[in-house]
Amino acid sequence: MIVPMKKVTILCLASARDAALERLRALGALHLHPIRPPENDDIEAARKALAHGRRALETLPPRAAGTPSGRPAADVVEDVWRRIHERRDLEEKLDALRRERQRIEPFGAFDPVSARALEAKGLKLRLYRCEPRYEPSAPAGAVLRITRRTKEATYFVVIGPADAPAPEGASEIRMPETGLAELDRRITETEAALDDNRRAFEAYAADRAAVAALVAEAEDRLRFLEARAGMGDAERVAWLRGFAPTDATDALRAAARDQGWALRIEEPAEDDPVPTLIRHPRWVRPIRAVFDLIGILPGYREVDIGAVFLIFFSLFFAMLVGDAGYGFLFLGLTLWARRKLRPQRPPAVTLMLIMSVATIVWGALTGSWFGAARLPSVLDALRSDWLAPADPKLAQQRIMGLCFLIGAAQLSLAHVWNILRQRRSLQALAQLGWLGVTWTMYFAAGAMVLNRTFPRAIGVISLISVALIVLFMTPPARLKAEWFNHAMLPLNLVSNFVDVVSYIRLFAVGTATFAVAQAFNGIALGGGGGGIARGLVAALILFIGHALNVVLAGMGVIVHGVRLNTLEFSGHLGMQWTGIPYRPFARARAADGAPAKNR
Repeated sequence: MIVPMKKVTILCLASARDAALERLRALGALHLHPIRPPENDDIEAARKALAHGRRALETLPPRAAGTPSGRPAADVVEDVWRRIHERRDLEEKLDALRRERQRIEPFGAFDPVSARALEAKGLKLRLYRCEPRYEPSAPAGAVLRITRRTKEATYFVVIGPADAPAPEGASEIRMPETGLAELDRRITETEAALDDNRRAFEAYAADRAAVAALVAEAEDRLRFLEARAGMGDAERVAWLRGFAPTDATDALRAAARDQGWALRIEEPAEDDPVPTLIRHPRWVRPIRAVFDLIGILPGYREVDIGAVFLIFFSLFFAMLVGDAGYGFLFLGLTLWARRKLRPQRPPAVTLMLIMSVATIVWGALTGSWFGAARLPSVLDALRSDWLAPADPKLAQQRIMGLCFLIGAAQLSLAHVWNILRQRRSLQALAQLGWLGVTWTMYFAAGAMVLNRTFPRAIGVISLISVALIVLFMTPPARLKAEWFNHAMLPLNLVSNFVDVVSYIRLFAVGTATFAVAQAFNGIALGGGGGGIARGLVAALILFIGHALNVVLAGMGVIVHGVRLNTLEFSGHLGMQWTGIPYRPFARARAADGAPAKNR
């Protein structure tokens, strides 16, 4: 659920603003909204210091090894930065040396100093390159020697008078400062210096905790300075404003009594930038992994669809992957990761457990096990005759029909949700009309794609539904400003049909996954013959083919499974995902120095 928020204004003496901020930071409940832009020289310096520390922390090896260096954390950060610059310079130098070596390597090992010495005798050595179709010839009074031929070019040198013309079709290559032997020596030295640089970073690995604590302190200082600069003030009074969960207001009142603050707690206005704090039931929390991955958050006045998202995403995942064998593979890898990550249980791990089980169930019901054409009797007994009948064409029609039904059901849930939210408004009748339109489009999709009969009663329902939408979609008071909603209605009706039909992607991607698995099985096992070599080749083909198929299925889940929830369903619900993350003014507590995430 989205936690109700209160708008909080606190007034204190200007001389006590620091003490007030310290107390609020200890409470850790108020999401500050600055009265004025928090910008000054101290803040800019604090931001640079924080970025400085974070970059050093990111550079250190992630796992501590050995014993700490004993140096102050600030000195470690400075030394790490010095070595960061050193590494950058060494990498640039190494890249330049390698490019120079690649440039002159076709001309072989020669001494550029000796080549330049020829100029004192009236001769000059030049390096040339021409395309393979040209056969270079030496200018008059000069000697030409080809050093290398490739498919792309011919490389050669010319020794002759300084004013000798270049051979036809050739371009001159700049004479290097050093030869290959010297370049190889410099490359070896630079690579050794980079290894020393890397070992220096590893030597500070055990200082990571100290650097993380320093970064947390830098973040605390920055947030404190921003909060202080964002306060309003007039003569001897200072004030700040923010938002706090309703269940935190008692603690704020107690702090106000103790500190002598003036406190005002009120309902947020319609245009206030209220942050969103979501507290999911335990069984819904795994879906946070998806929300965090794609970076979405509902607005404060929108709705929390976490539970619906989890249920439908699990079904979509199962249908898009569609193979029980892959499901067991996911399950095994997830259990292994869960054991490795103990005692922590990241939401992503729990989510993958749910997804894996859902995939196993769907794959077993549809009789899909690594794309096998024939199944053992034990596995075949799990197959549903309705989902996977003997007739492949009938199976396809039933799965496509199920996809349309799932789409209509999910989109209908969105409109029922809107009806409940708008039940005190006539716009609820418009949402009832969209509900009827959604089921009209379901039957229309069945008639157009699956050759089903379109019920006559649905035609009447569609007319009534469109009438309800036209009459009640816009309140009369806003009709002058929002008349374009009516002009866009024909396009929105078509879009509703497209949204229902778009759920057929569950069938399309799932079928493609099964077809790819079958294709690789046929390649690996259909050649006949025997022997160890043949078995190894078949095993390699199976491994590569199914690994590729798993990757493609995963991409399908990200593209299609997420989309159906965040676009089609959320669009019918009217969500815009405009949420502002709730970040209370509190001390950073992350063990690795990253900003602590508020749960």
